[in-house]
Amino acid sequence: MNKKRNVILYIAASVDGFIAKENEDIDWLSMVERPGEDYGYETFIESVDTIIMGRKTYDKVLSFGIEFPHKDKKCYVISRTKTGHDDNVEFYGGDLKELIQKLKSREGKNIFIDGGAEVVRELKSLNVIDEYVISFIPIMLGKGIRLFKETEAESKLELVESRAFESGLVQVTYKTI
Repeated sequence: MNKKRNVILYIAASVDGFIAKENEDIDWLSMVERPGEDYGYETFIESVDTIIMGRKTYDKVLSFGIEFPHKDKKCYVISRTKTGHDDNVEFYGGDLKELIQKLKSREGKNIFIDGGAEVVRELKSLNVIDEYVISFIPIMLGKGIRLFKETEAESKLELVESRAFESGLVQVTYKTI
């Protein structure tokens, strides 16, 4: 029997709902770094074999000057301007709902939505995100890039889990109902 592949948004945000400052700075995420604590990321990343991210998120990852962290997975970068592929990813500018349907029809592990805000908005409006795992960092940025931009789509969620960590990070997992 085939296990259903879930589309999972796994992301961090400030308590007031921002994923980055206006200048795209995310240095504030490091305030919860603790030796030996990854907040479940390693276990999560082992449960996925496909990653979807926006072009700005991809460019940000490349700016860190490290080896691309998802070389062992199929990665799609959603872009209106870039096409083809590079050493790490395939650029995709087609219909997102079609892409998700195609991926979910194949056998495999879960599908990780790795940001950014425009991709999250589009996938949420298409109602194709099965789970939301949001790690709230104990900071209020006041302004910046919102995790959830406005859409016409209403999404009902069911709380699956809530975990508080010593660092002040609170991680919630919701499934779409």
